[in-house]
Amino acid sequence: MTSVVWVKDQGAEYAQVRLGDGLLAATGVAVGARPVPYRLEYELTAGPRYVTRALRVRAQGEGWSRTLDLRRDAEGRWSCSAEAAGSLEGPDPGGDAAALDGALDCDLGLSPLTNTMPVLRHGMLTGGLPTGFVMAWVRVPYLAVTRHPQRYTPLEHGVVRYESDGFQADLSFGPDGLVTRYPGLAERVEGP
Repeated sequence: MTSVVWVKDQGAEYAQVRLGDGLLAATGVAVGARPVPYRLEYELTAGPRYVTRALRVRAQGEGWSRTLDLRRDAEGRWSCSAEAAGSLEGPDPGGDAAALDGALDCDLGLSPLTNTMPVLRHGMLTGGLPTGFVMAWVRVPYLAVTRHPQRYTPLEHGVVRYESDGFQADLSFGPDGLVTRYPGLAERVEGP
């Protein structure tokens, strides 16, 4: 089990992560300031080959809360259930699970953790070819889920370029396969 802290441009995230043999299990908590102040808690399980099995998320802020339970079964079918209480201006939580066909991974918005799964599955930390993916993207703090195409390109040992919707960032990964630097989003804080 590894404990990780990322300091973000607009908050912070703490996660306990277990990685190995193509499996990932993590629990985490994040706080953010935009678009409104929020606290978010999540549980993520993935495997074999780091393929998402389940992501459970709870987000809350002043006068509102939302929950999301996103799952992918062994046949590749996604299910999505969500609840909302209070008032948060923006998209409703949840989404059309049928639109996620072909996605192997979830991508929890503003979290460097979920970049780990496709990168490790395709051995991109030591090279490889540019690869396109379809993600089940969870927009934070709304917990709205949409189909989201992304592209990952290995650049050099431990560095992978992420591209999506005109956005691009060169992500640095540690030897454990977790993001150490995500320009414009987060930087991992190393302990003593």
